[in-house]
Amino acid sequence: MRKDSWQAGNGPLVRFAEGFRNDLLEAGHPPGSLKHYLMLMGQLNRWLVSEGLGVEDLCVATATRFLASRRASGYARVLTMASLEPLFECLRAHGVVAPEQPVEPTATDELLGGYRHHLERDRNLAPRTVRRYMDFARRFLLARASRTGCRTGAEGLSSAEMNSYILEASTRLVVESAKREAADLRALLRYLFMSGLLELDLGAAMPPVAVWRGRSLPRAMNPADVDALIASCDPSTRSGLRDRAVLMLMARLGLRACEVVSMELDDVDWRAGEIGVRGKGGRSDRLPLSSEVGEALAEYLRDGRPTSPSRRLVLTLYAPFRPIAPSTITSVVYKCCRQAGLPEVGGHRLRHTLATEMLRQGSDLLEIAQVLRQSDLSTTAGYAKVDRIALRELARPWPGAAA
Repeated sequence: MRKDSWQAGNGPLVRFAEGFRNDLLEAGHPPGSLKHYLMLMGQLNRWLVSEGLGVEDLCVATATRFLASRRASGYARVLTMASLEPLFECLRAHGVVAPEQPVEPTATDELLGGYRHHLERDRNLAPRTVRRYMDFARRFLLARASRTGCRTGAEGLSSAEMNSYILEASTRLVVESAKREAADLRALLRYLFMSGLLELDLGAAMPPVAVWRGRSLPRAMNPADVDALIASCDPSTRSGLRDRAVLMLMARLGLRACEVVSMELDDVDWRAGEIGVRGKGGRSDRLPLSSEVGEALAEYLRDGRPTSPSRRLVLTLYAPFRPIAPSTITSVVYKCCRQAGLPEVGGHRLRHTLATEMLRQGSDLLEIAQVLRQSDLSTTAGYAKVDRIALRELARPWPGAAA
């Protein structure tokens, strides 16, 4: 492979260029990505020469200065440390760049560490839920510590302050977001009480956000639109094979985005014709693997899934190949909606559509709950409201209305 011109010159990074190129190739980077990273390495090399620095001077602070100089020069790309991380990993592997020294944790960091342990070990919450609770707790505690000057952000909390916070949140957020904010705050307050940082359980004293349960109908798609969504995936491309497999899992089996993300290769039992599902709250279930879904998965695994040491079923399209995030599922559904000429909907709409279609075909609520893996039958009961034909038989004539 042709070397870039800067590799024939001088500079502290020249002798590491070939090793970096090999690392990128082993990680599966395509030619375009390879060229981009080596070009960036060359620019960093020239900047180090201009500043009179050596490779031993490379650290986060030095890289930050380099990126700032690029911004000042008008570069529109590569403005964050993430773009330099593959190079730093290579240099650390060669022992020429020392690992970053850990920052001394603050009192708030220590509190948050205990809270994470509580969420993961004591409550056994899903990783996505843990991240949500942790993001709120960090934002809330740091803002309050900055505003009041207290050590952790938890000292001196009162019920009046919490009630005022929820009332303020209700004025700036929609109902569902306000409910989520209240749930996040209540979880944090109960941990603070259990750990002895609060004398009173302020979470129990918080007023709930008023909202009527079951006030809205589950929104479903037309089955023909679901078929068009799946048909929009191009089976001649890796992207199309992956997207089709993802849509099949959600539309035909009713999987949530987090369940698709957490699925591993060993979860597919080809001989038994079953597929394992890691659900919410650590729940584990097995579903029958239909031939339609199985064919989509087999095509993706054979022709679309890149080689990777990861055991996760669905991976990213670009190197370094790693498990996808739930947000990627949303992007896939949005993209396929645009390809099919349909309004953009979230992935959960496919789950609603499956439940609604099962109801129309005569399945009872218990069967739907088993397929959707819902432990609370009252949640599944919401789908009964969309069966207008069956509900029409229960409707009594309005007094005085014409027959």
